[in-house]
Amino acid sequence: MTTMPVESVLPALANALANSPNAVLVAPPGAGKTTRVPLAFMDEPWLKGQRILMLEPRRLAARAAARFMAASLGEQVGETIGYRVRSDSRVSSRTRIEVVTEGVLTRMLQNDPTLDGVGIVIFDEYHERSLQADLGLALCLHVQSALRDDLRLLVMSATLDAEPVAALMRNAPIIVCEGRSHPVETRYAERRVEERTEMAVAKAIRRALASDTGDILVFLPGAGEIRKVQSLLEQSDLGPGVRIAPLYGLLSQQEQDEAIAPCPAGERKVVLATSIAETSLTVEGVRVVIDSGWMRVPRFSPRTGMTRLETVPVTRASADQRRGRAGRLGPGVCYRLWTEQEHRQLSPHNVPEILASDLAPLALELAVWGIGDPSELRWLDPPPGGAYEQARELLRQMGALDNRGAATRYGRQMAELGIHPRLAHMILKATSLGFGGLACDLAALLGGRDVFRGDPSERDADLRDRLKALRAIGTGGIDTRHRVDVSAVLRVSEDAERWKRTLRIESGGADDVDACGLVLSFAYPDRIAQRRGDGRYLLVNGRGAYIPGAQPLSREPYLVAAELDDAGSESRIVLAAPIAADDIERHWKEQIEVQSSVEWDHSAKTVRARTRVRLGALILKETPLAEPAPDDTVKALLEGIREEGLELLPWNRSSRQLRQRIAFLRRLEPGWPDVSDDALTETLEEWLAPHLYGLKNGDDLRKLDLTAVLASWLPWDRRKTLDELAPTHIVVPSGSRIAIDYSDPEAPVLAVRIQEMFGMKETPRIAGGRVPLTLHLLSPAHRPVQVTQDLASFWRTAYFEVRKDLKGKYPKHHWPDDPLVATPTRRAGQGRFSG
Repeated sequence: MTTMPVESVLPALANALANSPNAVLVAPPGAGKTTRVPLAFMDEPWLKGQRILMLEPRRLAARAAARFMAASLGEQVGETIGYRVRSDSRVSSRTRIEVVTEGVLTRMLQNDPTLDGVGIVIFDEYHERSLQADLGLALCLHVQSALRDDLRLLVMSATLDAEPVAALMRNAPIIVCEGRSHPVETRYAERRVEERTEMAVAKAIRRALASDTGDILVFLPGAGEIRKVQSLLEQSDLGPGVRIAPLYGLLSQQEQDEAIAPCPAGERKVVLATSIAETSLTVEGVRVVIDSGWMRVPRFSPRTGMTRLETVPVTRASADQRRGRAGRLGPGVCYRLWTEQEHRQLSPHNVPEILASDLAPLALELAVWGIGDPSELRWLDPPPGGAYEQARELLRQMGALDNRGAATRYGRQMAELGIHPRLAHMILKATSLGFGGLACDLAALLGGRDVFRGDPSERDADLRDRLKALRAIGTGGIDTRHRVDVSAVLRVSEDAERWKRTLRIESGGADDVDACGLVLSFAYPDRIAQRRGDGRYLLVNGRGAYIPGAQPLSREPYLVAAELDDAGSESRIVLAAPIAADDIERHWKEQIEVQSSVEWDHSAKTVRARTRVRLGALILKETPLAEPAPDDTVKALLEGIREEGLELLPWNRSSRQLRQRIAFLRRLEPGWPDVSDDALTETLEEWLAPHLYGLKNGDDLRKLDLTAVLASWLPWDRRKTLDELAPTHIVVPSGSRIAIDYSDPEAPVLAVRIQEMFGMKETPRIAGGRVPLTLHLLSPAHRPVQVTQDLASFWRTAYFEVRKDLKGKYPKHHWPDDPLVATPTRRAGQGRFSG
């Protein structure tokens, strides 16, 4: 790593690239790397007269950089300096430097993998780590190693962690520019800002207008916050000559250019911008930056397959980039609407998009390139395996990949459109059905921000209303129920018309609006949704969703959700359109399955047999199944028993005692089966299933003889010895046959009146004499008077104390002096001495 002053950087960088195919430049904001570096390379011998490609993360930055460089040469854009961005290109045969957006580079590589005529590719502002930038660098490194060892690559940034990038680029030299940006005073909030962001920002703007000079650049997370701040400022007196200029991606090129152009003399400008103004862009006249401290980033969830925009705190790297905007032209001021302590807690860098984005575009581009496994390329951060496989599965469903994972001819057609595979598939599929114009309109609406204004949670979700607004923009017939962002609609209209021209598609008419949901389903087959009531829906993928409020759309039986917020257990449906059941059955018949379902109905405690027509988790139709397979019915019964618990079965005293007897013997001999609740539940197929044929509900189950069922499960040798080792009853001296209680397998109990045991000298034993019964000797009233496992000892000792007590309580009964020679009795007043 070499650090040097700015005036030495360009010769050192050119020299490094003369001796190395790759290099990394770290230059602070204000160093002018975006425009000075490519201009300085044009006459280098190692370039050999070839073109320079410079990547910019945004269209606005690409156009601005090209205009600046052309002006420095006294030329118009399209001569020596040109640019290529989506829907706009200014290049000619004379062009030596092309400023392109990252997606354009991918298309150039796919069309010409050798990049014929290109001598160097410059990745500007690489620290933003967009998905397309990471893909472009990986492909260029592959081209360099396999096809073009003379191709040079340069990565530039102001806040880049350079060492890992240099290592990725085969230990490329790192040059660090000291820079000569002007000093910027940083002013933090004294305490944590508790009020709404828009209110805090508006106050800071008014304060800066009063105390500082120069134009003001304000960073806000999104277009909605920009509009709110603009409204607050327009309601207050900002003084003479102050102009408010919004700057975000959905504005027209003219509106964006006006925001970055210098103000006329005597005027001041307040630019309300998103992160679009964070890098590679000089907003003329700015001396003050006000940073809200928030940014909006996409987050993809492999669990749901959905991407949502999250508003998150800025990183320290982004905050430094924003602060640097104030020092481009002279000393400046940066207001940070957070405390110094909060600043220290910020994350150092942005999360790379490749780790948090939908990877379907990446997976398609790699398949078209001929790469199935991303590990074949070199990445700073490789794509996460789960998200990547999910993306490939989506592409297979769309027909973009074959069973081997290679790009199909259709997949290559999708990639050539240069838009998200979902939207590309929607346009191509709809075109084949005569709805190409409608698909282009919908793709343009979905590819940008919502054209309706207002609180996102309160906007109507019906995408058809946006479609009508788009088509009415030229006629003045926009529905006044909705707050329409006219500039956004115009931008969407431009994109839609460009796709129509490219594909030679005629515009749609009013009669195709009803096909909106069908066309959407080609892009979002996993988001076809079925109404469950009260505005709640079930998606094909099994997720729940809902439409907030009493919107007419919530009464539709089927929808296609184009956008969801993926928050909470059920996602809020942000954009959707209805689809007819007939269209689902006609166009998704290959994914529709007819299943015979035999399941346990918990509420009715019975087996229900149904024929179901299913699309994923959705049940489109359901009819009774008259003759379910016996095995399926038994399986459903077993599922019901597991769900309800073993108490669903008709246990009685006999069957419970049998379980207890077996448990008792298992304690002595492990070869006996386990009859605990868990074990019986796990082995239902073994001991119960053979007895369930012909049964189907709870009433039928109650007819089972569980004693016989369990007994039949025992091996024949166990059945033979069961009564011998663990008898159900014991005959006592009185002649009574008394049941043994096996509820405690460690100490089976014989509960018997003491008078019936006269004459028995020893405690009775079971299990082949191994286990004495625990005797509960009872009074005539069947109350326990003694518990013992040693009857002989009881007769000798404790009996005489017990006898005294019993004689007092039961004087009509005979209580002999010697119980061993007394006659046992089952009746009161009997039991005299024998002989």
